[in-house]
Amino acid sequence: MSRGFRTLCFTPTAHFPDGTWTPGKKDVLFIRAAQITCSTSATAKAASDRLVPGGPHMLSSQTSIRESNNILPCLTGVCSLLPASTIPPLTRNILHLMEEALVKHLTTLQFDGLETLEDSKHMETGTADACPQQSSGECILREEERDNSNRNMKEKGFMEYGCSHYRRRCRIRTPCCNEIFDCRHCHNESKNSINVERTHRHDLPRHQVEQVICSLCGTEQEVQQFCMNCGVCMGKYFCEICKLFDDDTSKEQFHCNGCGICRIGGRENFFHCYTCGCCYSILLKNSHPCVEGAMHHNCPVCFEYLFDSRNDVIALPCGHTIHVDCFKEMQQHLQYACPLCSKSVCDMSKVWEKLDMEIAATPMPESYNKKMVWILCNDCGATSQVQFHVVAQKCLHCKSYNTRQTKETTAAAAASSLQ
Repeated sequence: MSRGFRTLCFTPTAHFPDGTWTPGKKDVLFIRAAQITCSTSATAKAASDRLVPGGPHMLSSQTSIRESNNILPCLTGVCSLLPASTIPPLTRNILHLMEEALVKHLTTLQFDGLETLEDSKHMETGTADACPQQSSGECILREEERDNSNRNMKEKGFMEYGCSHYRRRCRIRTPCCNEIFDCRHCHNESKNSINVERTHRHDLPRHQVEQVICSLCGTEQEVQQFCMNCGVCMGKYFCEICKLFDDDTSKEQFHCNGCGICRIGGRENFFHCYTCGCCYSILLKNSHPCVEGAMHHNCPVCFEYLFDSRNDVIALPCGHTIHVDCFKEMQQHLQYACPLCSKSVCDMSKVWEKLDMEIAATPMPESYNKKMVWILCNDCGATSQVQFHVVAQKCLHCKSYNTRQTKETTAAAAASSLQ
C-alpha cells in the first residue's frame, strides 16, 4: 500500500455465540476518523454503527493525529456496548490485544503523520512555486534556479571569441571550399590574396552558409542562434536570413528587407531608397539625388564593392557614393570634385572668389588677349566661349571655375562668332 495507509489484521480464536464471528477468519480493521469496521462480524458492525454516526465505510486508514485520538475510546466502547453474555472472555482478551496493537499503531502513525505533513507542505509549496500564475488557461512554470543556470550558460564566452570582423562564439563551414573560417570576410580575404591562383579566387555569398561550429563545445550544426549541444548563445545579434552572428550589439545592427542584407547604425537612423536600391541616412530622405543602383558599384577610390561594404559610405551631392575615409583622403589632397562626374562635392563659392582675385592680379600677354576657347562646366553642364587664361576659365552661366576646355578658336573665328 502507499505511504500513510495502515490496515490492521487480526485472526481471532474465539467467536460470538450467534456464529457471526467464526474462528480462523481475518477481521480487517479499516481505521479512518474514529471509524472501526469488522468486515466479517455483524455484531461488531452493529456496535460500530452505534458508535460512529453515518455508519462504517470500507476506507483505507489515512488519518490525522487529531482524528486518531478518538479511535481508542471507540474500541474500548465495543466491549461496553455489546451484551456481556455475547462476549466470551477470550473474545474480550482479543479486543484488549487489539487495543494494545492500536496504541502501537497510533504511535507509528504520529511519526508518519509528521512526515506526511511535511511532505504535504513540501508538495503544496512546490505546487505554489511551479504555478505562480495562469495565463490563457496555461500554467507558467517558474524555475528560477534553472533559468539562472541557463542564462549563465548562454552568456558564457561573451565577447571572448571571434575575429577582427565580428565578436562571435561560432565559426562557419564554407560550402564552396568545405573549409572552416571565423566569418565570411575571413574567407574572402584568404581566398582573394595574391598567394592564391587567380583562377581559384572567389567570394562566399553570405546566404549560402548552412553549417556553423560552436566555439565552446565544437559541435557542428545547422545555422541557429543557440548551440544545440551546450546551449550557449553564439551571437547576441543573429540574422537567420544573412546567417550573421555578432556579440557586439553596440553597432546597432538591423536587417533591411529592401537591401536584403544587414546594416549597422540603427534602423531608425536610415531609410531605404527603392530608386537607388540602398539605404541612406534619414537626413538625406528629402534631399538626395536619386541615382539608380547608386551603391551597386565599386568605390571610385579604393575599388571595394560599396553595397555590402563594412566601412561607412556617403552620398555626394551629385548622387554618387564613396567611402567616408576615401572622401576625407581626397580632401587632404585638395580634391573637391567627384571622381566619377567631376562635379563639386561642396560649396566652392569662397574658392571662386579667390580665383577671381588671382586672375585679376595676373594679366595675360597681348598675344593672348584675343584668344578664345570653348569650355564645358562640370557643375551645370553648360558650354560657353570665354577668353583664355592660364589660371582658369570661368563658366558664364553658374560662375564656377570647375570647367574644362573642349576646343580652341582662332581670332577670326571668334570675331565672326561675335558678329
